[in-house]
Amino acid sequence: MSGGERALRLARAYLSRVAEPPAPALASFVAELGPVRAAELVRRGEVPPAVDSQTSARRAEDRAEDDLRRVARIGGRLVVPEDEEWPAWPFTALSVAASHGLRCGLAPLALWVRGDADLAGLVERAVAVVGSRAASGYGQHVAAEFGFGLAEAGVTVVSGAAYGIDGAAHRGALAAGGRTIAVLACGVDVAYPAGHQALLERIPRQGLVVSEYPPGHTPARHRFLTRNRLIAALGDGTVVVEAGRRSGAKNTAATTAALGRVLMAVPGPITSASSQGCHELLRSGEAVAVGSVAEVIESTGRLGDDLVRAGRCDGPGPPQGDAMRVHEALGLAGGRSAEAIAVESGVELARVRALLPELELVGLAERDAAGWKRSQRTTGRGDA
Repeated sequence: MSGGERALRLARAYLSRVAEPPAPALASFVAELGPVRAAELVRRGEVPPAVDSQTSARRAEDRAEDDLRRVARIGGRLVVPEDEEWPAWPFTALSVAASHGLRCGLAPLALWVRGDADLAGLVERAVAVVGSRAASGYGQHVAAEFGFGLAEAGVTVVSGAAYGIDGAAHRGALAAGGRTIAVLACGVDVAYPAGHQALLERIPRQGLVVSEYPPGHTPARHRFLTRNRLIAALGDGTVVVEAGRRSGAKNTAATTAALGRVLMAVPGPITSASSQGCHELLRSGEAVAVGSVAEVIESTGRLGDDLVRAGRCDGPGPPQGDAMRVHEALGLAGGRSAEAIAVESGVELARVRALLPELELVGLAERDAAGWKRSQRTTGRGDA
């Protein structure tokens, strides 16, 4: 590393700690003078009043050297806007939002990253999957299936590593052998929530753990709201799987819409408090309804390449893998319970419960009073 590059990285590391993000006055100061000169002046307190207000409490906290060593010990690094792997295009929306005075705007000064993957490469095609921490079984199944299906299709799953929907989405992506990014509201060396320590150890092996907060920073309520703008910006769109009326996921949803990204919501039971936020987003027209991975990819994908083949006359075709085994275990006349289908197919019960609604969506299964059976509309199509 050259002397100039080292000075640049030390300056960005210092600036990431000296002010609580987002810090618009400091960001403008850095953009005008460059990070090295800006850091020098901040240390000396020779800054405009607005910058002083954001940096005076911490300007003596120069731990850049220690922070860089600390993150390197856990397989991490500092990614800065001058790096090739900086996600410049996704963060353009944040800069535009900031120029229009939107509170959700402003790109980070730097990102602390844990994992070997290239950040810009991971977000070339990415979708954020978010939702309630107090998720229902339905919500967790949907999030896991979406995470699995998106990763299987080569789409990076972005979320916040929280309990509930976030964790299910990450696990689904990992189970598919795909890529996922966890954006934290604390340092990348802090296991939060504590119950997801093992998950946060697995994610860097197939993706990245990312934060704009330096090592050792602990989570706080305002930091969750701040990091939500990064989740929204890094995805081509955001899927809200479940959200209560006051869910933090609705903050991510609002940011997604403000950034001009595609906002999607999964409908849930009308009796479920966990889905009321999703239903509000759908009723207001802010979000488009999605019920399958194919619909998510169509909503966020490349024009003409990722359309759902709903209008084809040859039907959905035969199911594959676990879906084929579940389909073949369905009764032809009377319905069967999910438990009976799991025994017959040899597919674990949780996977069976997730696949049955998907088979119903493509017209290969239907429900009756006794349980699940093959759809009368498609019996004989794709059957062995």
